[in-house]
Amino acid sequence: MDVRQLEQPMSPVSSADTGLCSASDEMLEHENEALKERVHGLERKVHEQNDEILCLRATLADVLRRLNSLESFTSKGKNDESRVTSPSQTETLSEGSCDSSNRERTSTGGSRIPTRTPVLHSSSILRESRTRLNSQDVRNGEPTPDRKSRRPHSTIITKRSSHQSTGSLFDNDNCPIHYKPITSPKKQMSSLSSRAYDFQSPTSASMHKRWSSSSDFSAQGIMGSSNSLKRLGSTNSGSLTNLTKWSSGMQKPGLRDASFNEEDGYIKFYLRGRPIVLYVPSHLIESYSLSTVTPGPQSRLKLEWAYGYRGKDCRSNLYLLPTGEIVYFIAAVVVLYNVEEQTQRHYLGHTDDVKCLCIHPNKLLIATGQTAGHDKMEGKPHIRIWNSVSLSTLHVLGLGEFERSITAISFSKADGGGLLAAIDEANDHVLSLWEWQKGETGHKITETKCSADTVIGVDFHPMDRHTVVTCGKNHIAFWNIEGGTLSRRLGIFESRDKPKYVTCIAFADNGDVISGDSNGNILVWGRGTNTILKSIKNAHEGAVFSLLVLKDGHVVSGGGKDGQLTLWDPSYRRTGYTAEVPEQYGNCRTIAEGKGSQLLVGTTKNAILAGSFELPFSVIMSGHIEELWALVSHPTEPQFVTGAFDGTITMWDSMSKTVVWTLDNGEPVQSLDISPDGSSVAVGTTTGKWQLLDMYTREELVQHTDGSEPIQVIRFSPDGKTLAIGSRDNHIYLYQLNDDYKKANRVGRCTGHSSFITQLDWSEDGSAIRSNSGDHDVLFWNPNTCRQILQPSQLKDVQWATDTCRISFNSVGIWPEGADGTDINNCARSHDGSLLVTGDDFGTVRLYQFPASNIKSIGHIYGGHSSHVTNVAFMHEDNRVISIGGKDMSVLQWKVLNQKNRFDD
Repeated sequence: MDVRQLEQPMSPVSSADTGLCSASDEMLEHENEALKERVHGLERKVHEQNDEILCLRATLADVLRRLNSLESFTSKGKNDESRVTSPSQTETLSEGSCDSSNRERTSTGGSRIPTRTPVLHSSSILRESRTRLNSQDVRNGEPTPDRKSRRPHSTIITKRSSHQSTGSLFDNDNCPIHYKPITSPKKQMSSLSSRAYDFQSPTSASMHKRWSSSSDFSAQGIMGSSNSLKRLGSTNSGSLTNLTKWSSGMQKPGLRDASFNEEDGYIKFYLRGRPIVLYVPSHLIESYSLSTVTPGPQSRLKLEWAYGYRGKDCRSNLYLLPTGEIVYFIAAVVVLYNVEEQTQRHYLGHTDDVKCLCIHPNKLLIATGQTAGHDKMEGKPHIRIWNSVSLSTLHVLGLGEFERSITAISFSKADGGGLLAAIDEANDHVLSLWEWQKGETGHKITETKCSADTVIGVDFHPMDRHTVVTCGKNHIAFWNIEGGTLSRRLGIFESRDKPKYVTCIAFADNGDVISGDSNGNILVWGRGTNTILKSIKNAHEGAVFSLLVLKDGHVVSGGGKDGQLTLWDPSYRRTGYTAEVPEQYGNCRTIAEGKGSQLLVGTTKNAILAGSFELPFSVIMSGHIEELWALVSHPTEPQFVTGAFDGTITMWDSMSKTVVWTLDNGEPVQSLDISPDGSSVAVGTTTGKWQLLDMYTREELVQHTDGSEPIQVIRFSPDGKTLAIGSRDNHIYLYQLNDDYKKANRVGRCTGHSSFITQLDWSEDGSAIRSNSGDHDVLFWNPNTCRQILQPSQLKDVQWATDTCRISFNSVGIWPEGADGTDINNCARSHDGSLLVTGDDFGTVRLYQFPASNIKSIGHIYGGHSSHVTNVAFMHEDNRVISIGGKDMSVLQWKVLNQKNRFDD
């Protein structure tokens, strides 16, 4: 062939064909882009419609709650008489018996207590709506159980719950909330029909239930079939006195080897081998007996308010629910807080520190994970899945399978929430996947070593059902779920500086993964890849602690050092909008979307703020950030003061549940007291320094230093003229005060204890002091001479102004069998002299009759704290109890319920 023929130009037809192909390719590419945009738009519409449906469901739930409240209010007057006189609903405690399981909701004192009678709903529409809401949202259409299964006609019990702090939205129980000790798994598998809600014939299985949530739901329930709840025992009433067996984490009441010398009129027992001798008051010597059992009080406690938030060391633990409540946790309490209505509800199913929280895509279920606790069974790390409307526990995952604590959890999203991912804070930081709906304890699909370094976050991809993303120290990992196994691809940083920590992750509307790191950078990872598409350097000064993708596609980032919130458009460009967290509340830890344009911010100083880019941020919840030991209630007002090792002193109002004032004292606070006239507060620090402050101006009136050891206890005399200071140096210092508390003169020092002072009380007339020490000694002093009273029998009939000494005749019954002397940290007597409350090392608050002078005294036991309860106090009207946790940094406010007010709550 001639070469010239080959070099001839292409024909016009060939050129036209090429042009047509190119145009066709461009059209196809354009159509593909348009199709992707339409699909993306449809996906957004579906998500928006799902959100609307969830809001409608939540609104219906709130309407039903309010209807229940209204019906309970109108029916209360008609049923009060039948509650009090119905013999089938009250029973008494036989003398000397610890088995009171047949009185789950009655007093342990022998007299009858009113029990709420069922009230029939007149509207069948209400029942049908409630049943549809519950069955469709959570259990895929399975019928919900009837908790009062022995009650005829599946009656629904209602109550006033609009102002209920610990009840479910459909709560049927006005009784106070207690939790139960844990028995073996076999005993936990009790059926609903045999639970103690049947007042007439509870079985032995009903006596071995798990720790309760703060309340359960009514006869038609919110969740699950009866089979799914058999093993969960999410109970809501009764105390440990209602059990015949005790768990490993609890100890039986009554001291071993106790003896009573009737001739000399004293009792003797041993704490850690040390003999304790306490003299019996003269009027009780003839009737006193070691075999007498003091029943529990008719009054109960109910958790009313939880102050504080855990943002110091936890992430992604703040969310807004469709009901308008924000959900977060502090200590072992998960709080559902309605800011507008100023109400709280509480989930109390956990036995120790809650470390993580996530919300199911249906916005009704919540999963929370805890660390290891005291109990051998439920004290182990595990995950609880529960209903945010009823507060009922649905599933408990991983009991005995996790090693340390659950640090991060996430529900799957693309498949409607059928899977749950969890990170165990073990050495290998194990990632596990769970089919949580299979059975009461779920089914673990697989687990794998995630990283030898710390893992701080895990999340399912919202569009790719088989993709899970984890992040932490030195890594971000993309996991693929295939055939029941997990395969990992680490993120490739290429030439960019690899951060020490990838601190947070979020997902853009187009499926890209957004990460923030300790270098202050924001990185965008392509959907389905492990490579970086876009890098935003120096997005913040210091680490990026939180990322939030808004409904309109904009992104909010929060700085962990600069305290700033920055708004980015969907293309990751700065919009110019920034906001700053007030410095006194710390820096941003987590961000959540609130109502409208509002943002919710959890901070590193344990505060929750609300605001926006247009409006400044204001605090809606605050708390201490270090260990708590100091607590005192105001003598005349519904207020109390707390002090912590962070150096802050805070006055709280128990009625408005707000902070009255906060003072940075500059030194760790160990002890507090308020003068009888309420004008001055005494502050003891850990350095031996103590102060008198003006209650209203917070001006320092007096400052002295006694030694270099912590001031363990500080106490005004009943007339306010003398101040007793118990130090860790084993001495009690006494100071004479003038009338305006602006001058203090030291009058002496009481020496005689061989260990540090733990508590002290003044007699009512101020003529004697009683003190306890760390080696379980009890001594008596003459404050006028600062000398020890060597004949304790001379003071056996003295009336004491307070009863805070753990070791005294009036508190001998609070010590459990086998006590080593450190189990009980503190106690306090009500002002009317009828109740005694204690705090212990197991994180529990216990309520006894006063005096608890019998060796076998029964108390009601309440959970919520996850650390040792370091102090307790009654408010001045005895209608509330305040307890503080040590390292859990929580302040819990309990309402005292009795026959007069337990049905009015």
